Amino acid sequence: MSEEPRVGVFVCHCGLNIAGVIDVEEVTEYAKTLPNVVLAVHNRYICTAPGQAEIRTAIKEHKLNRVVVAACSPRLHESTFRRCITEIGLNPYVLEMANIREFSSWCHLSTPREATNEAKKIVKIAVAKARLLQALETIEFPVTNKALIIGGGIAGISAALDLADMGFKVYLVEKSESIGGHMAQLDKTFPTLDCSICIEGPKMVDVSRHPNIEIISYANILHVEGFVGNFRVKVRKNPRYVIADNCTGCGECRDVCPIEFPNKWDLNMGVRKAISLPFDQAVPLVYTINMDHCIECYKCVDVCGARQAINFDQQPEEIELNVGAIIVAIGFESYLPYTDHQYGYGKYDNVITALEFERLILAAGPTSGKVIRASDGEKPHSIVFIQCVGSRDVNKYEYCSGFCCMYTLKHAVMLKEKYKDDIQIYIIYTDMRSDFKGYEEFYNRAQKAGVHFVRVKLENRSVTEDPGTKNLIVHAETEGDQPVEIAAEMVVLANAAIPVQDAADLAKLLNIPIETDGFFVECQPKIRPSDTDIPGIFLAGACLGLKDIPYSVAQGSGAAAQASTILSRSTWIIEPFIAKVDEGICSGCKICKSVCDYNAVQIEKTHEKELAKVIDGLCRGCGTCSAACPTGAITMPLYTDAQVIAQVRAALEEVM
Repeated sequence: MSEEPRVGVFVCHCGLNIAGVIDVEEVTEYAKTLPNVVLAVHNRYICTAPGQAEIRTAIKEHKLNRVVVAACSPRLHESTFRRCITEIGLNPYVLEMANIREFSSWCHLSTPREATNEAKKIVKIAVAKARLLQALETIEFPVTNKALIIGGGIAGISAALDLADMGFKVYLVEKSESIGGHMAQLDKTFPTLDCSICIEGPKMVDVSRHPNIEIISYANILHVEGFVGNFRVKVRKNPRYVIADNCTGCGECRDVCPIEFPNKWDLNMGVRKAISLPFDQAVPLVYTINMDHCIECYKCVDVCGARQAINFDQQPEEIELNVGAIIVAIGFESYLPYTDHQYGYGKYDNVITALEFERLILAAGPTSGKVIRASDGEKPHSIVFIQCVGSRDVNKYEYCSGFCCMYTLKHAVMLKEKYKDDIQIYIIYTDMRSDFKGYEEFYNRAQKAGVHFVRVKLENRSVTEDPGTKNLIVHAETEGDQPVEIAAEMVVLANAAIPVQDAADLAKLLNIPIETDGFFVECQPKIRPSDTDIPGIFLAGACLGLKDIPYSVAQGSGAAAQASTILSRSTWIIEPFIAKVDEGICSGCKICKSVCDYNAVQIEKTHEKELAKVIDGLCRGCGTCSAACPTGAITMPLYTDAQVIAQVRAALEEVM
């Protein structure tokens, strides 16, 4: 674009977000004095349809070839305005946004004069850059119309079924022996008290039978490379020592196996055989031999007979998947409060966690649904539930785990409706959070059932035991500093939900960010809650923030919808913010390669020397390589030296 710049400046009121502090008329008049600005106007909401129509009309009437929008963060609406100017025939990359909301109005709320002057300077800087903007062309790549979903809980299952029903091939990788996740461990779900596995079980079976879904369970992600539309993923399938294609799931091998060991699925309260399933409804219905406990008596081999499904020589198998999009739905884990000594977990037999209680009350659990004490096998007549164990604790996990209040209410209601006055239930809480559809009504249901709610401080809560009876006393303090003591035969801890232990390792493989608390980071929590900063990689479920089952299902479907926008195309277009290497200047020093966080720079040998080469699909346009290059061989579109210097000079000049 070599013609003389004709810049149009459009200043947004953003309701009162900007205009309530900044004098937008003064900023607009100031913009008219800047070089090459032929039009400057202000609009109450420039991002709306009428506001965008005004931009298009102005471009046509005033022959604008550069556009500056002074409004909010470009992360929020830059794509909106690029589409807007494209519709009238301008190249989308001759747009520059001046963020006068976050960078001026919101940070100078009490000083409008200062805010206005700052906004004028921000607009001046934007115009200085806009004058030097050049048209850029997008880059197009072919798309592999297959998806990978990492994690087979309810969020991953929902995403897999949605994508498969759209006609896409889906690989569902789960590190455990079976899909299902935490939902498959539950008895009932709040607030309707529906049978959990009755809801999820058919979906698990649908996944196993869907012609477009391939379950790769008992497997780990080893390596990920590539970019949107073209990911290559290496997966290790761990040996089950049972040939999946030959196993019919009949269970005869389990019946003859003489060895039992604690079943992790039952939180080690039950046992399983050395060859077994984690639970009866497991999908895929393929048995696994635990070689840490197997004595190799070969009774399973003998009973399997002609099916010949047992193979003690089975080795790990590595496979490579080519996919166009990836959805991460690895869920969460539970904090075990061994180090919170005040509660006696791991010390007192009758102090258990909420998920352990869930396995007790479940008909398919280790006690066939009988709630009994570990100390004597008797039914307790008084139970105290303690909320926020590990959660909302500055020394453990500062966040609220989200669903603990509701699953405690669920347990309390189930117990009271089953045992009526034969059991006393107390809930020790600080805040009761029941903030979704039907949840407040469920809280009222618990109160009407006779559950006792005792509000106390988060601090100074403890549990002591009578060594003779194994009964417990819960100690706490009210907000008025009054001591509370409640006798109980069992204590159930609402322990924190925490990130999966290897989440950080997976984040590193995928090059996606992770928060300090260990959860994945979405691209934009309000308008892109399932996206990551890496195009083509999406998030769903509790791995990006704790949530209940309906929310996880919705987010799984949302991530599938986002992924389908890529998979449904034969090619994918990426924006041209790709580092460019001047081969005549490049010295092959490899500094650019060492600083690139996205593995986008490779060093190629020519017959004369080594040269840096940028892989277009991997480059994220961060500019780190350009800044680090000692010879100036790497430039960034939209951030050329000339453009940056023009902005710096504009920033250093006084605002008139």
